[in-house]
Amino acid sequence: MINILFAAATERWDQYQGPLKKELDLKGIDYKLAKKLPESEVDYIIYAPNSSIKDFSVFTNLKAVLNLWAGVEDVVKNKTLKVPLARMVDKGLTQGMKEWVLGHVMRHHLGIDLHIFGQDGQWRDWSTPLLASERAITILGLGALGAECANTLAKIGFKVRGWSLTKKSIDNVACYHGFDGLEKSLFGSEIVVLLLPSTTDTENIINQKTISFLSKNAIIINPGRGTLIDEKALLKSLDDGKIAHATLDVFRQEPLPADHLFWRHAKITVTPHIASETKPSTASQVIATNIDRFEKGKPLLYQVNFDAGY
Repeated sequence: MINILFAAATERWDQYQGPLKKELDLKGIDYKLAKKLPESEVDYIIYAPNSSIKDFSVFTNLKAVLNLWAGVEDVVKNKTLKVPLARMVDKGLTQGMKEWVLGHVMRHHLGIDLHIFGQDGQWRDWSTPLLASERAITILGLGALGAECANTLAKIGFKVRGWSLTKKSIDNVACYHGFDGLEKSLFGSEIVVLLLPSTTDTENIINQKTISFLSKNAIIINPGRGTLIDEKALLKSLDDGKIAHATLDVFRQEPLPADHLFWRHAKITVTPHIASETKPSTASQVIATNIDRFEKGKPLLYQVNFDAGY
């Protein structure tokens, strides 16, 4: 019998209990899945970082922790975690992110705001948008989500560049890596999409210097992590006209405080961390597969490198 502890908010249990049992049953796993189990008997923890568990050392027979979220920055620094950790790579989450990024890229690419907020009787026939092939877009972060978004935008016809800390290769995407390649990936870019993890290497990667590499009136879209942007540099660049608009879905503090400047800035769109989330049906498939693999002596899919932080 494998004991699996579900450590997340109550509403998540209601959403995940059925799909998890279905997928575990399909794998033929003999298991007990519950919200409460004796600590010494727990084999696996299905974990959301906002759960009450902060000390993993009490789970003396723990084999692995399976994160419900794509981001692991709130887990990977926990010094009591001594077993493998898997992040969530879920096709439902990936599809949702592709759709969200595509929607916001197209909003700015087509200049839709000009007409939505321009119902004033002026016939703006000069505002015909460029073709995708005439627009340079940079994706910072070429992990599972970034690579899929880059591939989607490239298929539409955009001139897509991608950047990651380590070398990557994607068809029809000019890929750069390392800090030497960062300027090349950003130079003259008109739309930048941030899909990097939150690490010491990526914090404030959008700053006064990197903003200077961009085309004038560039757009910044951030569904990645709030720590990726130097907020003071962003606000100054918006006010100075270097950046035309920022669409932000993630923030250093969430929920974003009601008195935060972002809410009332004319050149910022705030969305409440809704770009995408894991889907119980597809995420449960990933979790069941990982438990089955680990029980058979195979490595976890999407296992986290603690040194790299993701």
